[in-house]
Amino acid sequence: MNERAPALPQEDASGASPLFGFNAYAPDEVAALVRKSGVKKAGLPLLPQMMLSILGGAFIGLGALYYVIVRSDPTLGYAAKQVLGGGVFCLGLIMVVVAGAELFTGNNLLVMARAQGLITSGQVLRNWTIVLLGNLVGAAGLALLVYLSGHATMNDGEIGHAYLKVATGKASLPFWDAFFRGVLCNALVCLGVWMSMAGRSVFDKVIALVFPISAFIAAGFEHSVANFYFFSMALLLEHGSTAALLGGMGRNLVAVVLGNVVGGGVMVGLVYYLIYLRGLKRV
Repeated sequence: MNERAPALPQEDASGASPLFGFNAYAPDEVAALVRKSGVKKAGLPLLPQMMLSILGGAFIGLGALYYVIVRSDPTLGYAAKQVLGGGVFCLGLIMVVVAGAELFTGNNLLVMARAQGLITSGQVLRNWTIVLLGNLVGAAGLALLVYLSGHATMNDGEIGHAYLKVATGKASLPFWDAFFRGVLCNALVCLGVWMSMAGRSVFDKVIALVFPISAFIAAGFEHSVANFYFFSMALLLEHGSTAALLGGMGRNLVAVVLGNVVGGGVMVGLVYYLIYLRGLKRV
């Protein structure tokens, strides 16, 4: 006989978590929260889903903007640029989680609700398609605003050079390098989202996000939505080899989107489903 799925976490009269220390949800409770969140996300009406997705793309773009400011400083060494840049990039994911937005990479965790049969494959693909397109609109729209502001001319034009260097480096990646960097990136992103859901306060959620998110940036892994912003800025700034950039951009985005799905949906979502939810009743 199947076991019953773990109930969603409940607080006692004092507001404390029942078992897991320091007022955090235990991992099996997080699994229940992620499953419930997946059902809710899959059922969002089109308008709020698209608007939240546009915000998600813009928020990640703001994190990428912050990262490029660090990358544009020629006085910093490689490790300092990567680690400090990763730290400031966390702004984007913090805004997504705390302010509220829809993000394609985080929504790869819908695999948990699908694996338990609570939503259909069609609902998952609909959500991913709408959210990915909305993220693109938000990231590209932010890039246009940033370009029109003259932001790229700051630091004697070094910021603009940094955008072009980042984008051309990504566009030149071989397909399988970009794919596996996408896998590793979204494994870390979804682990960050997973751990943030264990927290009850904004402080808890921020701390849980910072290390996995900064780690994927420092390691040079590939995030599809961040790449929307980087490539959009590069296309606005580039006045020469735009055609070459477009070709590499298309290859990169296909590889990274697929890698992000595997990293988040399989390596995190499916793995935790098998650990905590497989064989349990649908609730």
